[in-house]
Amino acid sequence: MSYENITTKKENGVLTITINREDVLNALNVATLQEIMDAINNIQEDKGISGAILTGAGAKAFAAGADIAEFADFDAEQGKTMSEAGHMVMNTIETSKKPVIAAVNGFALGGGCELAMACHIRIASDNARFGQPEVNLGLVPGYAGTQRLVQLVGKSKAIELLITGDAIKADEAKSLGLVNHVVTQGELMSKCHEILNKVKTKAPQAVERVLSLVNAYNDKNTDGFAEESIEFGNSFATKDFKEGVDAFLNKRKASFTGE
Repeated sequence: MSYENITTKKENGVLTITINREDVLNALNVATLQEIMDAINNIQEDKGISGAILTGAGAKAFAAGADIAEFADFDAEQGKTMSEAGHMVMNTIETSKKPVIAAVNGFALGGGCELAMACHIRIASDNARFGQPEVNLGLVPGYAGTQRLVQLVGKSKAIELLITGDAIKADEAKSLGLVNHVVTQGELMSKCHEILNKVKTKAPQAVERVLSLVNAYNDKNTDGFAEESIEFGNSFATKDFKEGVDAFLNKRKASFTGE
């Protein structure tokens, strides 16, 4: 499918989604977010894709934030609607059955930081910057930044970043747990592929269940402990479990089929 604001490329079972608005530092307008959500939805049942990488065009920005010009004249109700639509996009990424890695190649501010936090793993280039500067506009984050930042860096540091609007460098983001790895810009995509290629060798149903169970930790309506027991039991009914055990006992590499 062709898009206006993003590009997609499938390579070795990995879909790379690139925000293609370099002239505005990949600012996230509504249309761009909807296209990202569509691309993520499309990989869910595609057996030829095992995971996705989300990044931004150019060397300056992953996504420098929401497109301010688009909402400058919004009233309260329009703002609420915009936020709810953004939550839907972020939740679609977070609840993806297949891993999504954010390849953060520069600024990830405001909505851009929220987009990165919705991904399962974040890899940053050494020039990356993260922040939630909404207070500088008289706003609060609208795409769940107040929620996911607390989960990733803890309440106290999240409050500091949210109420000062300060941006932090990649190394600090890694030390706080916001970023998994920091690499040079030239190594960024290869690191993402390295991780997804490793995941590709694991049992697909097990990977899907892990992602679901980790998300259950933050779902107030779900008993994550109970769900883990259920999914642990369900795993025993898969062909991949039989294959994994046989491979282990016979000291050979497992060949999983996703069944």
